[in-house]
Amino acid sequence: MRIRFFAATTTAAGALAVLAAVPAHATEYSSALKIKGVQYDAPGRDSNNCATGNTKDEYLTIKNYSSHTTVNLKGYVVKDKAGNRFTFSKNHYLQPGDYVKLRGGHGTDSDAKNVVYRQNCNFMWNNDKDTIYVYKPSGAGADSHAYTKSGNDPDGNGYITFHG
Repeated sequence: MRIRFFAATTTAAGALAVLAAVPAHATEYSSALKIKGVQYDAPGRDSNNCATGNTKDEYLTIKNYSSHTTVNLKGYVVKDKAGNRFTFSKNHYLQPGDYVKLRGGHGTDSDAKNVVYRQNCNFMWNNDKDTIYVYKPSGAGADSHAYTKSGNDPDGNGYITFHG
């Protein structure tokens, strides 16, 4: 009887340790597509001027963490807490292990350079805190992360890594 009680206690303690290891600011979904990181504060003084601004230096990196499935980003939606949104309207295929940088500003999307532009010169991510949501074309959640500058960016460089 003592052995069973010990095993149950060990199992419960192990489960609590696993739960404690999951960051409180992340929502884990069973999606292969996840937010790798975000440059939420573009280097330099913020300027959303389309000709001379730095919104292109603000970006979200989304990665396909699957080892065997290609993901088409068409129809995926990226949102922030305030409701600003971007919908991937064209086919953009991420092979297993591949990533894309969703950048602000205007530019030419390129599979070869792993970049998609929002075609909008306004900043999307707040410099102090925000929440990033990625939704599948079905509307189901793919990944989400909340961040604060003081809590998640210890070196203050404006970049946070969520999934390595």
